Amino acid sequence: MTWIWYTASPLGEILLASADGLNLSGAWFSGQRYFAAGMEGERKMAKLPLFEAAEDWLLRYFRGEDPGTFQNLEPEGTPFQRKVWSAMAQIPYGATCSYGELTEAVASGEEGKRSSPRAVGSAVGRNPISVFLPCHRVLASDGSLRGYAGGLWRKAALLAMEQGIPFSD
Repeated sequence: MTWIWYTASPLGEILLASADGLNLSGAWFSGQRYFAAGMEGERKMAKLPLFEAAEDWLLRYFRGEDPGTFQNLEPEGTPFQRKVWSAMAQIPYGATCSYGELTEAVASGEEGKRSSPRAVGSAVGRNPISVFLPCHRVLASDGSLRGYAGGLWRKAALLAMEQGIPFSD
């Protein structure tokens, strides 16, 4: 069973999901690409303490505060995807990195191993925990906005907000 809860945000409704009731396994903006991907079987709506903590984190985040790292994250994916998401989680609030830099970070510590920027980009795009795992902070090598499953307008809004520019409709 997957526990779910919907919460509001300035950028649209967000579906929160947990496979075990203790860790966040999904957070998707309604209507985004790969919405609820991987959520199979029965779903039960419940406002778990985990979802209350996630809502509090999001509230602080959307007020323009750095809420720190949300500790209870358990994204479901391949070992490679999880490695990319772990590297992506290290991008500080208000900072960005390129897909190339993220590719280097994924390959670091594994002598002789190389990752394809395309494979890294694919893993970034399939991030199942939007905002909490900051895929919006990954940019093209020229600094332009590319590929955000929630829509480029949301990516731009999230980055602007982290730079102290409040979101406006």
